[in-house]
Amino acid sequence: MTQWMRWTAPAVATLVLAAPAHAVQYLSVQEAQRLAFPSASFTEVQPGRVWKASTGGIFVLDHVIGKHLYIDYAVALEGGRIRRVDILQYRESYGGEIRSPSWLAQFVGKSSASPLKVGSDIRNISGATLSSTHVTEGVKRILAAYGSR
Repeated sequence: MTQWMRWTAPAVATLVLAAPAHAVQYLSVQEAQRLAFPSASFTEVQPGRVWKASTGGIFVLDHVIGKHLYIDYAVALEGGRIRRVDILQYRESYGGEIRSPSWLAQFVGKSSASPLKVGSDIRNISGATLSSTHVTEGVKRILAAYGSR
């Protein structure tokens, strides 16, 4: 191996393997609110975090850490049960599969009495284990705080 290759190959490999993270905004708060409660108007209860829908539901905006960076997500509750969960912004360079409609649909109908545990009633996503776990824990926390309203 030439001297040049000995010193540059590790540096090039490091640059290729360490792909930069990127933020992707999938939905705005207003778009997520319309998806959750299509015919409702919203009153802000906690600025930038919690809204009450005119139809009686609650819309909560939150964020959790994925593996390294924040994931912004929203939970819509109605009658103490989850109506919808949406990922608004995902900042990691991999693991975005948690946006999958089939994965997010697992939360619909869950209440504060539901176990909400990755690996039992919520499927894990290979390659996005921490993101899956942290979003699930966040949704469970929101249910505990707002599920009885």
